[in-house]
Amino acid sequence: MLEKNGKCNVVFLGTSLPRECGIATFTQDLVDQFAQIQDFNTPRVVAVNNNETYAYSDQVILQIDQHKRTDYIEAADRLNASGADLLVIQHEFGIYGGESGEYILGLAEALTIPYIVVFHTVLTEPSSKQQYIMKQLADGSARVITMAQNTVEHLTSIYGVDLAQIEVVHHGVPFVATGSREQLKALYGFEDRKVISTFGFLSPGKGIEYAIEAMRGVADHHPEALYIIWGKTHPVVKREVGEVYRNRLKDLVRQYELENNILFVDKLLTQEEVIESLVMSDIYLTPYLGKDQAVSGTLAYAVGYGRVIVSTPYRYATEMLADGRGLLADFRSADALKRNILELLEHPERMAQMEANTRALGDTMMWSEIAKQYAALIRAGVNGFKRRNRSVI
Repeated sequence: MLEKNGKCNVVFLGTSLPRECGIATFTQDLVDQFAQIQDFNTPRVVAVNNNETYAYSDQVILQIDQHKRTDYIEAADRLNASGADLLVIQHEFGIYGGESGEYILGLAEALTIPYIVVFHTVLTEPSSKQQYIMKQLADGSARVITMAQNTVEHLTSIYGVDLAQIEVVHHGVPFVATGSREQLKALYGFEDRKVISTFGFLSPGKGIEYAIEAMRGVADHHPEALYIIWGKTHPVVKREVGEVYRNRLKDLVRQYELENNILFVDKLLTQEEVIESLVMSDIYLTPYLGKDQAVSGTLAYAVGYGRVIVSTPYRYATEMLADGRGLLADFRSADALKRNILELLEHPERMAQMEANTRALGDTMMWSEIAKQYAALIRAGVNGFKRRNRSVI
């Protein structure tokens, strides 16, 4: 049973650390911030497991086997009796069981407490099953949260979500105190280098091969340029095919004789290392291949720290880099990436203005600010639920 002391008890459903998953990190960052909000008890988590066992902290009060349908109903029953005031469902198709993650509907339908759903993915061409799942989750929710304005029209027109039910809340960014760009470059041994970086789990959809090819032309003009690819291979990709993609990228580096201009850092970065990698960067690069990507946590982090960004024009990048916050390059075009990188390196005054433009938006995306927005939506959901269920005598 959760503590009943007049404060709000909120529970988050999704993946949880130490599972290596972006949603797990997202949830942990948000949970950590709620510790600062006076009218909330420490939030708890219902963790969804894949085929592995994890050493969770005591913030995890329940576990669900992703592929066991009965676990979802049992979890709903226990949440209903737990003293929780509201559940926040982190939704991504791949983390729940059944076709397109349909098992989550059983849990949602069995709840007698209100819930809010956070859609981490909003597809523009969903299957009929995917469309049905999101529509059902939205219909039963107190609020629908999306992390990009570009998804609002799709939620209404494709999924039939009531516009008045939708809230746009940016992907949060953690605050980490670091040294300056120059200090961090010196610390990592990158003095006198122009650092270009990408971080996150490595997988074929990231388009890194085009960035490596672009560096051929960049290095011809700026031999001091260094492209750092931070992060380990995505655990699912590694489990299925090993290091095929990383090895192919390394072969390209050798083929193009770019060993002095490209560095792989093959590890799972700590939060501090992620932020340090950004702060020391002169340019942040996302050459992703999927045009429909509505949200990118890595790009959100780069915006949060005011980086100058070069990206392909997927949906989230197009929105976040508007108003002079970065440059867009055509998909699958090493030449376009090269031109944009050179344009920036050769015009430092333009880079300085872009950093200022991006930082202005990034300051609003710190988790301390985002958690306040979630708290307000949770309070409204709880209070609205109580009003609807109040007995009239």
